[in-house]
Amino acid sequence: MASHSHSDKHEHITTYKTYLIVWAVLMVLTVVTVYVSYVDFGALNVVIAMGVASIKAAAVALFFMHLKFEDSITWVFALFPLGLLFLLILMTFVDMTTRVVVP
Repeated sequence: MASHSHSDKHEHITTYKTYLIVWAVLMVLTVVTVYVSYVDFGALNVVIAMGVASIKAAAVALFFMHLKFEDSITWVFALFPLGLLFLLILMTFVDMTTRVVVP
């Protein structure tokens, strides 16, 4: 039976300073999200809010979940569901734009 130790793999240690910077960025982006909710940008309100939320989710995944320092197969497993989500949204958009409204 093979024995594996943690010394076989290089582990990355993230500093507290990095965590504090990412936390500060998340707090600023939260303020931006709240500000955007009070200003009327029309149809862009949802787009801006989703964009900010996507940036926040990426920051959490990259730094707090340590995805930034993982190997490529982990990236495949992380990005594959996002591709499926994009496909689902695209199919919903196509369905909604091609429907015929019957009076």
